[in-house]
Amino acid sequence: ENFARRRQTELKHGRIAMLATMGYITPELVGKFPGYLSPSLGLKFADVPNGLAALSKMPTAGWGQILGYMAFCEISQDQSAGTPAAAGDFGWKVLTSADPAEKTKKLSAEIANGRLAMMAIIGMFFQDGLTGSAWGDWALYTDSPLRAFESELGVQAPVGFWDPAGFTADGNAERFARRRQTELKHGRIAMLATMGYITPEITGKFPGFLSPSMNLRFEDVPNGLAALSKVPSAGWMQILSYMAFCEISQDQTAGTPAAAGDFGWKVLTSADPAEKTKKLSAEIANGRLAMMAIIGMFFQDGLTGSAWGDWALYTDSPLRAFESELGVQAPVGFFDPFGMTKDGDVEAFKRRRATELKNGRVAMLACMGYITPEYFRFPGFCSPTDGVKFADIPNGLAAISKVPGAGWTQIFLFLGLIEKGFYTYDPARAPGDYKNAGVLGVPNGSTMQQGEGRTRKLNSELANGRLAMMAITGMWFQDGLTGSAWGDWSLYV
Repeated sequence: ENFARRRQTELKHGRIAMLATMGYITPELVGKFPGYLSPSLGLKFADVPNGLAALSKMPTAGWGQILGYMAFCEISQDQSAGTPAAAGDFGWKVLTSADPAEKTKKLSAEIANGRLAMMAIIGMFFQDGLTGSAWGDWALYTDSPLRAFESELGVQAPVGFWDPAGFTADGNAERFARRRQTELKHGRIAMLATMGYITPEITGKFPGFLSPSMNLRFEDVPNGLAALSKVPSAGWMQILSYMAFCEISQDQTAGTPAAAGDFGWKVLTSADPAEKTKKLSAEIANGRLAMMAIIGMFFQDGLTGSAWGDWALYTDSPLRAFESELGVQAPVGFFDPFGMTKDGDVEAFKRRRATELKNGRVAMLACMGYITPEYFRFPGFCSPTDGVKFADIPNGLAAISKVPGAGWTQIFLFLGLIEKGFYTYDPARAPGDYKNAGVLGVPNGSTMQQGEGRTRKLNSELANGRLAMMAITGMWFQDGLTGSAWGDWSLYV
């Protein structure tokens, strides 16, 4: 009943939305009716604008006619539950068909078109309300706060004016200028810092001494973050003094050339306005790239101790403890999206690996337990005392209710024997490698010799177990919904 009520509402909204959408489009394409909409008010159809602006032009009597017609459509037929009108059939048969398949196709098309029209008319209302144009001429959206800055430097393809955090939503030009000043400074420093990482690797370092008094040569200073501990105190004072000189040597108050990033250094400028704009835009773009680049360099340098991020040097990585373990396979490598191994705890890893192997082995047996009975069942009785034959037990989840109580007892006793008596945990052995079973968990199986063949088989077991865990979960899901071990969805009524 709730579905039927919602479908009735959907049909009404869809039909109104299709009419409304056509009401936007038609006057733009075929023009408007000739003559008067309201002779008494001297209002011609041509005087009524298209879109939302028409609302203020409509005479009161016109609104009365519209509401009257809507009321007539709503109450002229019985639309109570179960009636044809409740299903959207008001007896208008112009577009119907006597062919059931064709009729179903048309009714489905109506619903789809109605859904599309509901989205379309909302979009039209939105752009009409913002731009004052039924077709959304955004050049008319003069109230946009972005208008103040959309012609500024740095507005570049493909994103245009990009402000995802909405810093400029208030349209405050002074705040924009202050942020642009900050962006330019950070970008310039980042470009110098990035070159400071790259240049010593390519051209080498200055000859001679950085600090003769401390007998410190330039070549003794490592590249990257490690240089911070090598620079003498006097060197840091020189650096800070130079930064202070750059910062206070010119007036950078709002409205000055320096506030816009112009410190009078004209080496890279141009007398051609277009070329100058191009270069200034390039500076901003390169500064943005450099800010991202230097952060990446800091990150990889801090982790690896190498300015160029030689990850082979990242020996403190908690993943290092496990990246050569079994199960680390292409294409994802060591896959731990939840960070369970980030503490590097080897004992916790071994416990989880033992659990994974057990669950994988049980899941592989369970999958085979779904598949095998479809091809073969044991002859005779599962329980002679209860008269239950193997052939009487359905496949899948339905079998749970058919197994006698004594059968469940046998199953749990067998599980307990395997867990506590036969396959006991030995911390001296690898996870899943039991004294009485060998590395693949086969009773009385022999432990394979070390080598590529052993590694390949153990990796296969892990991969197959992971797949089986996903597979058995899917089988239970479709079995529970459809009542069929193989998920006959025609049974999912």
